[in-house]
Amino acid sequence: MKLAVPDMISNSYFPAQAAVELGFFKAEGLDVALELIFPVNKAYQALRDGAVDFVGGSAHSALAAFPDFRGTKLICAQAQGMYWFLVMHADLKARRGDLAVVKGRSIGAAPWVDKGLRGLLAEAGIDLARDQVEIAPVPGAAGAGINFGVTAAKALEARKIDGFWANGMGAEVAVRRGIGTVVLDVRRGDGPKACFNYTAATIATTDAFIARAPEQAAAAVRAIVKTQAALKADVARAAAVGNKLFPPSEAALITDLIRRDLPYYDATLSPAFVAGMSDFAQRQGLIASPLAYEGVVATQFAPLWQ
Repeated sequence: MKLAVPDMISNSYFPAQAAVELGFFKAEGLDVALELIFPVNKAYQALRDGAVDFVGGSAHSALAAFPDFRGTKLICAQAQGMYWFLVMHADLKARRGDLAVVKGRSIGAAPWVDKGLRGLLAEAGIDLARDQVEIAPVPGAAGAGINFGVTAAKALEARKIDGFWANGMGAEVAVRRGIGTVVLDVRRGDGPKACFNYTAATIATTDAFIARAPEQAAAAVRAIVKTQAALKADVARAAAVGNKLFPPSEAALITDLIRRDLPYYDATLSPAFVAGMSDFAQRQGLIASPLAYEGVVATQFAPLWQ
């Protein structure tokens, strides 16, 4: 089986990566390989077309390939909350939470990831046209999905962009190099409160897969839950995954990043989350009417989330 992720050198989809590399899928009887497919909309298109069996990506991005979530379901969360950071160049002297810094600036963001920032800024009263905010793909990232956040940090350092909206690894690299300042970390309380449930890192598969192989889908959920528990019990295990998948400089950071993320390691897909994501998706024009909880989530797996 294949599990697609849209970014490899990242903490965003680490539970999925660790479930493969630490053997938790194998322990559940599943032979699962990671496959990098960037950007995330292409990962979901691959799921739709049968090229992969699971996607470990941002939940709302399923709408890129499955209108109104028809034909797909989320089976569990990798972690709770929208997980991207807004980082601005250090020279701008931005203060934490001060979104006025984006006015007149260029912000790099991946396709479909950018929708989270657009929604957040609109919620905060920033009008992209009026305030002359440009949100566009990060220069040089089209062929570098394996390290999107790190590529964003390099583009920031080269002043090709004024800021970026990307994963925790990219944010950490930018901060440690002294080239970036974290302005927003939604998961930890920055920005409008509603933004937390805009999206989350989840595991998705197709309705057809669930119908054809329900026990294998259940086994995938158990593997993710056990991976989350294992990392909570011994976060040092993250280093083994990082050493295998990441360059040395990023591998050295991953344990600290995962330690920060552990409070959000919960496989639950709640009605509140789906309602928040649905409202966000409707505001972004991705859906015409609210999504039903049972239309988004494979609720039969709920007993496995704890």
